Amino acid sequence: MPPAKKRTRSYDPARTRAAVLAQLKNVRQAVHSLDEQQLALPTRLGDRTVRELIAHLSLTVASVGRALERDEPAKPRLALPDHPAATAAHAGAAAGESRELAGATPDLDALLARTEEDLARHLAAAPPHRLLALPAGAMTLTDYLVTRAVELVVHTDDLDAAVPGLDVRYDRQALATCTRLLADTLAAKAPGGSTEVRIPPYAVVQCVEGPRHTRGTPPNVVETDPLTWIRLATGRTAWRDAVADGTVGASGERADLGPYLPLTR
Repeated sequence: MPPAKKRTRSYDPARTRAAVLAQLKNVRQAVHSLDEQQLALPTRLGDRTVRELIAHLSLTVASVGRALERDEPAKPRLALPDHPAATAAHAGAAAGESRELAGATPDLDALLARTEEDLARHLAAAPPHRLLALPAGAMTLTDYLVTRAVELVVHTDDLDAAVPGLDVRYDRQALATCTRLLADTLAAKAPGGSTEVRIPPYAVVQCVEGPRHTRGTPPNVVETDPLTWIRLATGRTAWRDAVADGTVGASGERADLGPYLPLTR
C-alpha cells in the first residue's frame, strides 16, 4: 500500500496578515531608540551590520507591495515548504540591496513607518488568494505573507543576538507561523514517518524514512522549543551543539536531524 499523502497545512489569511503587521510593529518599536553605535554593531549574518539588517527587513516586507503591483501569473507553482530552499539563490542580491538602502537612509524609523503604512494599504486592497509573480515562483498572497512572517521572526532573533538588551517582542501568531513552516519544510526534505519532531506548543511533524510509528510512544523523538528550532533550521545553531547543551532532546536511532539541517540560511 502506498504511503498516505501528507496534507498541506493551510494558514488563516486574516491571522497571517495581522501577524506580519504585528511583528513589523514590534521590530519598529524595538529599534526606534537605537543609536549610531548600536546600528553599526555586527550581526551573525556575515559582514551585515544592524543598520543593514533593519534595511533588509524593510525590503523583505516591501516586497509584498512590489509583487502586488506586477501582473498576476497564471497559476501558483511554488509550494510553501519549498520556499526556504528556493530563495537561497537570491540571497546575494538581497544583501546588496539592503546595504545600498541602509547607506541611503539615515532615518530607519521613518523607513519602517513607511513600510508599515504601505503594507497595510496594499493588504487592504488585495484578496488573500491573489497570485503573486515572485523570483522563486508564483504563490498566493497569503502563502507569501507566511514567508514574510518567517523572515521577520528569524531576523528579529538576529537583532536580539546583535544588540545586548534589545529584547524585541515576538507576536505569538508570527512565531507559530515561522515554527510550523520550517517544521513542514523538514518533513518535505526528509519524508517519512519514523521520527516525530515536537516543537511545543506550535508544531508536531513526522519525518525520516524508516518504520512508521502507529501507536504508543514513538521510538524516535526530537523535541525542542520554537526559537531553538528556528535557529537550527536556519543554521544559526549547529545540531550537535544544541543536543550537547540540552536545548534539544533526541532519542532513538533515527533521531539525528543533523544531516538534514539547516533548511535555509
